[in-house]
Amino acid sequence: MAELISASEFSSLIQEYASYKLSIQGCSKKTVGEYLLDLRTFFRFLIARKRDIDPQSDEFTQIDVRGIGLPEIKEINAEDVYDFLFYTNQERGNQWAARSRKLSAIRSLYKYLVVRRHYLDHNPAADIDTPKPKKTLPKVLSLDEALRLLQAVENDRESPYRVRDFAILTLFLNCGMRVSELVGINLADVDSEFRSIRVTGKGNKERIVYLNEACAQALAAYTEERKSPKYASVRDRALFLSRLEQRMSVKTVQAMVYKYLERAGLEAKHYSVHKLRHTAATLMYQSGRVDVRVLKEILGHEQLNTTQIYTHVNNRNMEEAMTQNPLASHKPISGKLPREAVQDDENED
Repeated sequence: MAELISASEFSSLIQEYASYKLSIQGCSKKTVGEYLLDLRTFFRFLIARKRDIDPQSDEFTQIDVRGIGLPEIKEINAEDVYDFLFYTNQERGNQWAARSRKLSAIRSLYKYLVVRRHYLDHNPAADIDTPKPKKTLPKVLSLDEALRLLQAVENDRESPYRVRDFAILTLFLNCGMRVSELVGINLADVDSEFRSIRVTGKGNKERIVYLNEACAQALAAYTEERKSPKYASVRDRALFLSRLEQRMSVKTVQAMVYKYLERAGLEAKHYSVHKLRHTAATLMYQSGRVDVRVLKEILGHEQLNTTQIYTHVNNRNMEEAMTQNPLASHKPISGKLPREAVQDDENED
């Protein structure tokens, strides 16, 4: 979760940029806050170099960046940006995603200053390559593990929130929605026949998530409870309520998921709420044979290459593919290869 940061910590120029991102581009406060956080780190890095301040010291975190205005930004060159990215990698331990976001924040600021406002005529970050990700497969629950997680909720008969929690986990595992999207759902966002839900994703973009039978039944059971007389005085429009009868927070949902991961014996595998989104996507693609372009729309991805991480194949897929080769049943007459043939193969480059 990004640190809360105010535009007032910056010069009027950066405040103007933040206002543009919010009001004109329609970015969420969270997105703008993350950009400002990265820009503050960048500006502090530049100031620290000039003042010979140790980036690992407490003094670094106290550097005031309100003095960074247009004259100072004009002096920044591509080498400064490269040095900053090297610093975030070597000294802050930022992985490719964090470094990419920092570079994106710098590019975004310069795009505003150069293209939108014409305050500058050059973007020093324009030609810098985006850090490349390591090709790692998303960590997901197997089908059996997903069922164990749902059963852990079903078996928790002492919990007064069992119906709610089962509905939440069913949505995560079937629809692949983000936790921020789930907590933002209102009662009015649910179709009266439980065929779909309207969710608000990144960048305040709305999309329709269609529900299968499992989701429809789980939601029907929960909404019946949600509309019961005991909640008659609740004014919160949220679909999912906490024990305080308010909209559930992201942290509350995370704590609930971790609790049931532990009860299902899955906590040692370091799964998280976001891994449930990965699980839904992988199960849809591998088991449901969902086209990757359809999966992109279901998950609310902006770019297709983001979705393509789910098109990986597992060992079982590869093993099954090998057995489908029409030559798979053609065996040596003697039951083993002649020694000469094996030696010939070993001598091949």
